Amino acid sequence: MSLQLVSSQRCFGGLQQRYSHSSKVLNCTMQFSVFLPPQAEQNKVPVLYWLSGLTCTDENFSSKAGAQRIAAELGIALIIPDTSPRGADVADAPDGAYDLGLGAGFYVNATQQPWASHYRMDDYIQQELPALVEAALPINTKRAISGHSMGGHGALVLALREPERYMSVSAFAPICKPTQCDWGRKAFTAYLGADETSWAAYDASLLLAKTGSQLPIFVSQGGDDQFLVNQLKPELLQQAAAASNTALSYELQPGYDHSYYFIATFIEQHLRFHARFLLA
Repeated sequence: MSLQLVSSQRCFGGLQQRYSHSSKVLNCTMQFSVFLPPQAEQNKVPVLYWLSGLTCTDENFSSKAGAQRIAAELGIALIIPDTSPRGADVADAPDGAYDLGLGAGFYVNATQQPWASHYRMDDYIQQELPALVEAALPINTKRAISGHSMGGHGALVLALREPERYMSVSAFAPICKPTQCDWGRKAFTAYLGADETSWAAYDASLLLAKTGSQLPIFVSQGGDDQFLVNQLKPELLQQAAAASNTALSYELQPGYDHSYYFIATFIEQHLRFHARFLLA
């Protein structure tokens, strides 16, 4: 696999870039965004993987969150993958719904057709993409992971499933119990099938309650988030952490909603949280 540079701009002394590559895991061409801090010109740097939410691409975070300034100061690279496979042959929701198909991969390995041919975002984020960027870019193997909403679900689940891959994990407004909300149940039924026992492997609250975690975990939630009660259910993640004696840092931010204004406000806090472990 080889990376094709799509764009590159100077940003806070570093480089904001976009690459494309042929993905064997997803069976399509993928694009992802990268921020390389100025320190990467001399040495390999640690990396934060950012997983975006429903309807997003790899460009939402890089253009809206304002993360580059602090990442440049700290010397942390940012890798921002797309939220699903893309292409003319990739299945999409028959009715064009925003919460299934393109832009809605949910970071799972689909087992049901027509999704299983392409929708293997778990393997893509955990294996293929890190191997690719660590071989081609000045990035070392010290990784953290974060995300928003569907991507917050992905960050928590992937870190809990394979904690040896990461130094820390955080999330903004994550879908904390997808097996008990409409977004998750719709996606899991399509991608994983009607047998709900297979869904547990992708539910952060169930995973945390079952195994606990030694990873540093930080979650931020807006108090005025329109999806808080029906879709996100952070109280269930808190209950799972308490049941498994897991240290979970959870902050409710009154007045903030589900938007990138919320992310932009608190992204510095999250980056400095990860820096404590990535730069130790």
